[in-house]
Amino acid sequence: MARRVLKSIAVASSLSLAVLLSACADVGTGGDTASPGSTAATTGGGDQAGGTLDCEAYKKFGDLEGTTVTVYTSIIAPEDQPHIDSWVPFEECTGVDVEYEGSKEFEAQLLVRVKGGNAPDIAYVPQPGLLATLVRETGKVVEAPAETSANVDEFFDPAWKGYGSVDGKFYAAPLGANVKSYVWYSPKTFTEKGYEVPETWDDLMTLTEKIAADNPDAKPWCAGFGSGDATGWPGTDWLEDVLMRTAGPDVYDQWVAHEIPFNDAKVVEALDTAGKILKDPKYVNGGFGDVNSIATTTFQDGGQPILQGKCFMHRQASFYAANWPEGTKVAEDGDAWAFYLPAVDPEAGKPVLGGGEFVAAFADRPEVKAFQTYLSSADWANEKAKATPNGGWVSANKGLEIDNLASPIDRLSAETLQDEKAVFRFDGSDMMPSVVGAGTFWKGMTDWITGQSTQESLDFIERSWPQ
Repeated sequence: MARRVLKSIAVASSLSLAVLLSACADVGTGGDTASPGSTAATTGGGDQAGGTLDCEAYKKFGDLEGTTVTVYTSIIAPEDQPHIDSWVPFEECTGVDVEYEGSKEFEAQLLVRVKGGNAPDIAYVPQPGLLATLVRETGKVVEAPAETSANVDEFFDPAWKGYGSVDGKFYAAPLGANVKSYVWYSPKTFTEKGYEVPETWDDLMTLTEKIAADNPDAKPWCAGFGSGDATGWPGTDWLEDVLMRTAGPDVYDQWVAHEIPFNDAKVVEALDTAGKILKDPKYVNGGFGDVNSIATTTFQDGGQPILQGKCFMHRQASFYAANWPEGTKVAEDGDAWAFYLPAVDPEAGKPVLGGGEFVAAFADRPEVKAFQTYLSSADWANEKAKATPNGGWVSANKGLEIDNLASPIDRLSAETLQDEKAVFRFDGSDMMPSVVGAGTFWKGMTDWITGQSTQESLDFIERSWPQ
């Protein structure tokens, strides 16, 4: 949990510069077809009270005029306004009033409120593990309506539906997303040095070796595992990303679900593969010190030496864009940009590690079902993109039109998520029992980077798994 909060701070700092968009923004996606349950239709002469949004898609839920839907989230001002603005077409179409409540205590309070009989109609849940807890411990989460389910089938990779399901029942459609499988670098420096973005893991290691040989006063990589009480989480992302590449998504799924031990031989291989970069003093830790400095360098500071030429690459998520200093040109031809962390075998698919939020409902009234359906549509994804003019938001919705996203890194993330070869998997530590995912996994990775062996580190985490 703490990790997500800290990441949210990073994102928030990016969004703090956002200019709030008028609620009168242009709406609709311009799609020309609609499958059953889809809200994407914009043809057929339907009622256009919500701008170009087809209001006909919501009439099946009945007369909703004058009803109210409450939404509870962890997203507070100023990031809340783009969400509020993105609902305007739905409100105009249906007459529903959507009431927003954001809270810094969301994750601690949601379960309390639900158990206490004070549940919101809708909550944006940031972790599949929390969704499962809500379903199993409260019994108050309502299964998603058929119209929402159809939208998810149409617009999302099947893995996303799985993350919104518990015990075989589909509850929560995906909302926003982030991409973690990135390596930040300086395009200007790469061009000056004649370096090319690697296409495979072997290319990545060859480039690493070449940078080390060419630049005796710098290092190929910089890294930071520091994050206060959550120190170690960047190490968990490293292991998760590499495991998906060396062992494949199926083994990753088995590992996250503890169907294979945390210290399985394939996991040992993956962490050793990461260690060939992170624990090699020839390759790290540019601008900070030796290998041990990774544990004490904050993840926010981790990539900054790229701008001073003290290191060349930094594996970190899309939200790291918020950490570059003001004036940094974050672009494909700029001071900083990101490339996809290469697959070991690109022909076997494109593993993508990431995260996101899910829309859980605690009421089954028609207006709630209609709103869930709107949020799962391509219409909403495009509306939200337009309502976020300074960037900092993306969705895995494949109906999202890339050009509607404001920032280059958001567009890159959408392209990555929509790539036909992309095989998305959710952040594993967010889905593990919290005693592991937000506890021993963080500590084990910190101990590993400061000298503990791979086997000892993974054995320690395996012993902590709840019986």
